[in-house]
Amino acid sequence: MVPERDDLLSYPRPSVAADVVLLTVADGELKVVLRRRDEGRHAGEWMLPGTMLRERERLGDAVLRCLETRMHVRGRSPRQLHVFDDPERDDRGWVLTVTHLDVVPLAALELALEHGHGQLRAVDQVHGLPFSHDEIIGWGVRMVRWEYGQTPDPWCLLDDEFTMTQLRQVHDAVAGAPHQKDTFRRAMEPQLEALDIRAMPPGGSGLGRPARVYRRRPDGYHPVPIMA
Repeated sequence: MVPERDDLLSYPRPSVAADVVLLTVADGELKVVLRRRDEGRHAGEWMLPGTMLRERERLGDAVLRCLETRMHVRGRSPRQLHVFDDPERDDRGWVLTVTHLDVVPLAALELALEHGHGQLRAVDQVHGLPFSHDEIIGWGVRMVRWEYGQTPDPWCLLDDEFTMTQLRQVHDAVAGAPHQKDTFRRAMEPQLEALDIRAMPPGGSGLGRPARVYRRRPDGYHPVPIMA
């Protein structure tokens, strides 16, 4: 039996990173935000936003610091996704990463994209990133697609009020495939509150009947699987 030791410094310790899978919908596709590394062995390569955990720093604080200082993204609450602990995932040494996930409206990324800190890439076109970031993105995409298969726009990419067409377009983009209109409506309507107002679809000609406007039910979601 190996005796336990109270001296923590006598145990081998990995470095700890916090990486963020930041997803959005743009041009009708689900896309991930990548940043270009400025220095070091992988300088010039695109990868997920991330940072190393500082001494006695909480993981959540490290994630928020990373988003603010590297991507100019503020006011978000990313949630923990998964721990990736393959000892060989980082060619610089033994580094495990506690990954976090957030799905944000495109407008929240304006500063990051305008100043060249970030790049949007379609999630199905992500290949060859360092530090196992391809695998990490895959985890985040599967999670988000599963959630959008259960409830209407769970990450609130749309405003509070929207038409069924707008909702379906977002779900189509996230899924990477179109939903059958009637099936989608039947799955969504029980989870939505129909408002006594109507709106013309964006970019419409003004002809035809305005579309009904919905909002999320105030009493919460009642998940119903949506078939693509």
